[in-house]
Amino acid sequence: MELPIDHFRLLGVSPATDGQTVLRTLQQRLDRAPDQGFTHETLQARADLLRNSADLLSDDRHRTAYEAELTALSAEGEGGQSAIPALEIPNSKEVGGLLLLLEAGQAQEAFEKASRGLQPPQAPALGSSREADLALLAGLACQGAAEDYRQQRRYEAAARVLQQGLQLLQRMGQQPEQRRRLDLALEALLPYRVLDLLSRDLSASLERNEGLQLLEQLVRRRGGLEGESDAAFPASEFQPFFKQIRQFLTAQEQVDLFSRWAEAGSPLADFLASIALTASGFAQRKPERLQAAYGRLAGSGQAGVEPFLACQLLLLGQIEPAQALFEQGADPALRQWANEQGEEPLAGLCAYCRDWLEREVLPGFRDIEADPDLEAWFADRDVQAYVEQQDRKRARSAPLHPPEAAAGAGAGTPSTQSSLDAMPLWPGDPLASGLAAPSQPGQSGALSEPLQPEEDEDDWPDLALGWPNLHWQDLQLAERWAQLRTSAAELLAQPPSWVLPLAVAVTLGGVGVGGWLALRPKPERGQPIPVLPAPDGTVQTGAKPSPAATGAPKAAASPGAGAPGAPAPTPAPPAPRNLPLTVAKPSSAQLRSLLEAWLAAKAAVLAGATPEHPLEQLARSALVGNVESQRRENASRGESETVTAEVRDFSVTSQTPQRIEAEVTLRYSDARKDANGKLIASTPEGERRNTYVFARDGQTWHLAAFRASR
Repeated sequence: MELPIDHFRLLGVSPATDGQTVLRTLQQRLDRAPDQGFTHETLQARADLLRNSADLLSDDRHRTAYEAELTALSAEGEGGQSAIPALEIPNSKEVGGLLLLLEAGQAQEAFEKASRGLQPPQAPALGSSREADLALLAGLACQGAAEDYRQQRRYEAAARVLQQGLQLLQRMGQQPEQRRRLDLALEALLPYRVLDLLSRDLSASLERNEGLQLLEQLVRRRGGLEGESDAAFPASEFQPFFKQIRQFLTAQEQVDLFSRWAEAGSPLADFLASIALTASGFAQRKPERLQAAYGRLAGSGQAGVEPFLACQLLLLGQIEPAQALFEQGADPALRQWANEQGEEPLAGLCAYCRDWLEREVLPGFRDIEADPDLEAWFADRDVQAYVEQQDRKRARSAPLHPPEAAAGAGAGTPSTQSSLDAMPLWPGDPLASGLAAPSQPGQSGALSEPLQPEEDEDDWPDLALGWPNLHWQDLQLAERWAQLRTSAAELLAQPPSWVLPLAVAVTLGGVGVGGWLALRPKPERGQPIPVLPAPDGTVQTGAKPSPAATGAPKAAASPGAGAPGAPAPTPAPPAPRNLPLTVAKPSSAQLRSLLEAWLAAKAAVLAGATPEHPLEQLARSALVGNVESQRRENASRGESETVTAEVRDFSVTSQTPQRIEAEVTLRYSDARKDANGKLIASTPEGERRNTYVFARDGQTWHLAAFRASR
């Protein structure tokens, strides 16, 4: 029998080891014989082979000749020939040789040879000591080879070795303890195998399908996404794993998986399926998928998902129902944030929808790379055609009155409703089935029979003749598209994406949406989503973000703060410091003065002094509250904070009657000291670029928000 190893590696010494060290190493190896349960015969064979190697390597003449042979083999290998050092050993010492091969770190080779030794025609006699030793060796070598592959991150190769070892030992009915260990090792590999298989190229369909099956097996073992049945894989480990796995799944794979898990009773899977449908529908311009996503989420009956449903309805062109749902489900902080996005209520909903798409919906899919461009969505012909078709179907199943008809209908006539009002907010709504409400006397334009929603408009060639109000409805649709595109193009030209006041205090069948947020992948852009709107533009998460991450300089105007050798700041144009700022169209100089006054007042408050101008005259309540909270926190710890900033460049980038944005370059630094004046932390002076947003509240301009410039 040949062993793929040389005398040096068999004994465990290097080619540079002298004869005396060889003999000492031999004695150590003999004294440390394996104790896993091998028979005396196998251990004796091991000792004999070790002595043979030591005898050769401690004899100068024999060692010189052997090294010459190894050199010749190496030269043959360089010439392209296969030349591997090997040792010839008697068959009677087979198990001892394989044991030494395993000890030398060649577990895979030891396992393969042990497996062949247990197969006919080389299979040992049943119940013999050789059979027991080979089975034990095969189990140990299998486990060692799997661990080697795992260290190399070849998880599927490790699993295949373990499966082969289990099949071999089960067939022989040998080594129950070894089988148990291999089973445990195989179970521990399951998450890594899923990651290995799903991360492969999309063209590797067989491997990816196997990965999906293993993922379902893993989730079933846990008792579902919300389960805790797998003690070896608790939620604290499963959630980061699943967060990573989702990035390797396509949108359709997620829809299929989550839909099956939702049918098994998982509310979190129902939520994720709706998100996947929304993402694929938006990216592929397939509004029917958004309609399915809305129906799934609304049909789940979960409380607190109204803001998400409002976004889906908005994308389906249903403005009034979307606004109603948003108002119904948004908490006061979210409503306040939405009101600050523009004069029109639709502006806040569009801004919220855009950030929801960007941060919560579109990330986390292998095959989706889309921007949350609402203007492009509303301008898409397929989207418009679908929404208008759905409007016509709903209109057939409900009475429709033009404003003129309602005005002359008399006292008993129901109030006017457009086709938008017929949009079912929940599947339990009578209109959700597509059947019309019973006709009422005096209702002009009511259809005499209910229509099924699947009936196509082509079945009604004479609709215009039998329905005199069709032209009025078309006008309503045209007005709606104009309204949506105006909001997307003008109000969201520079969206306030640095703040997302997502109402996530939601319970989904006992599983908080926070569970979904934990399972979602980290967005590639921006910061993690705060639970409530973050005043002052900072991200409120468990860990305090760095100033560079938030782009929120805790600074005050301080002349002469520039670093040595830095470019000279752009001189501020002369401007009156008449504050509060109430002119209808402020100049760039006036806005710069307002910003400098805010920075100075903010620094004064943080330093414990009285500002020249009250904070309320300069910024909105969210920013003022954040500064006051920071001051109180410093005071409670007995700390003081000194911040400086100098406006070096100020440039207005967009301006409307109610909202102005400016790109600003600052020189910034800060320092925090304890009660004894000892420096705790500081930020070295450096240059920053921020975008500041000013908003007009009534007659007064305030600083509304800011973010780090991209």
